[in-house]
Amino acid sequence: MDNPRAAKVAVVNEVKDRLESSDGAVLTEYRGLTVAELAELRRELAPAGGDYKIYKNTLVRLAVADGPQAPIRDLLNGPTAIAFVQGDVSAVAKALRDFARNNPSLIVKGGMVGMGVLSASDINVLADLPPRDTLLAQFAGALSAPMQQLAGLIQALPRNLAFGLSALIEQRRAEGGGGGDPVAATETDQEAPVSEASETESGSTGAGAASADPDPNPGSTAAPEGPTGE
Repeated sequence: MDNPRAAKVAVVNEVKDRLESSDGAVLTEYRGLTVAELAELRRELAPAGGDYKIYKNTLVRLAVADGPQAPIRDLLNGPTAIAFVQGDVSAVAKALRDFARNNPSLIVKGGMVGMGVLSASDINVLADLPPRDTLLAQFAGALSAPMQQLAGLIQALPRNLAFGLSALIEQRRAEGGGGGDPVAATETDQEAPVSEASETESGSTGAGAASADPDPNPGSTAAPEGPTGE
């Protein structure tokens, strides 16, 4: 006859190993489900990566007593089965929810993902998420979008710089009054008073020279000296 204690120890170790190696676990109450309905549930969970197992609550409590899964002891009330997940937890949550719609006897209690304990409401939220591959694609797209924008900004820098310089030149030309070079126009404006002052001084000097040395006989000319008679 088999040793019942050894069998229980084996079950405890199995539960512990399954919880540690799984990507997640969802605990449900199955009271009222027929054998045929349980078989159907297992078939629907398998493609999503779920393995539906029924254990005694006392053995599950022993399996999680000293580990990080200890918080799920609060969910071990009434007949309990565990859907172990390998892969996408949201896919298993969705399969359980869809099955429960047609089979109200299946009640989701909660579960675990990693070291975190999930309530029944959390499992429902997971069931509404897109498939894992879709989420990964969306996440990758969110990461690549800023890089694409940054690349576009870098490519636009030379073009925007050229536009900015062109606008600045046009503004300076408008302020300078016409299409001339604004720098040349500024230099001409600064040199003009100096040129006018020079011309005024030149005119004044010539007039002063004429006044200072007037010709006493402006109408006569000096007569040449003739030969001296002897």
